[in-house]
Amino acid sequence: MRTAGVDLAAEPKGTALAVIDWTDTRAGLIELNLGVADEVIVEAAGTVQKLGIDCAFGWPDEFVQFVLAHSSGDPDLPGVDGGIAWRRTLAYRETDREVRRLTGRWPLSVSTDRLGLTAMRCAGLLSRIAQAGIRVDRSGSGVVAEIYPGASLRLWGFTTTGYRTDPAMRAQLLQRIQDAAPWLDLGVFAPQMITSADAFDAVIAALAARSAALGFYEPPTPIMLDRARREGWIVLPAGPLADLLA
Repeated sequence: MRTAGVDLAAEPKGTALAVIDWTDTRAGLIELNLGVADEVIVEAAGTVQKLGIDCAFGWPDEFVQFVLAHSSGDPDLPGVDGGIAWRRTLAYRETDREVRRLTGRWPLSVSTDRLGLTAMRCAGLLSRIAQAGIRVDRSGSGVVAEIYPGASLRLWGFTTTGYRTDPAMRAQLLQRIQDAAPWLDLGVFAPQMITSADAFDAVIAALAARSAALGFYEPPTPIMLDRARREGWIVLPAGPLADLLA
């Protein structure tokens, strides 16, 4: 099996792609690239069992409905009170609330944070992947899955404070990961993971994609499935890192 992970940015600069090859006894990082364009990601999607992308796959249903109503010029928008509770229904998806429940932290809001620019690119990328004949299901059951590297690391038991901004913290975290997963062969790419937070998260996304490929995650409930197929669903790993070599 091969899995891939993408740390997506609004432009190719800042976007990283990692590919891991899995056997019964080891996992080898065989590719780690920075400055990755959409075409390269689409090509990779056709060569792996699961592609994990670190970006929101959609927007909250309530946000989409609000923007459409507001755009129509309707002076009496239903359900609008402007209060913080109402605004949160527009800011966060159902999967974001699930991440909050499981990890105690809110993901970035695709509606109100700068993540929205990257999500626009992601929407185009998902379309290109689908046009290439690869099944895309935003709930995570297709080839692609929405991944949250920081939350994945925390659920695996690692402390993530400062790792995105401090190479020294990434080096310490990487050592802890290697201690917990001696079967993970990073080859010549370990230094790149330390110097680049984007490269680091792409590798974590590829690991989390393995968890998704094995079915080690909590899918949306049947009642939430249609919403997840519109909004996206963050595939969070269930079980320890060691389970990935199942």
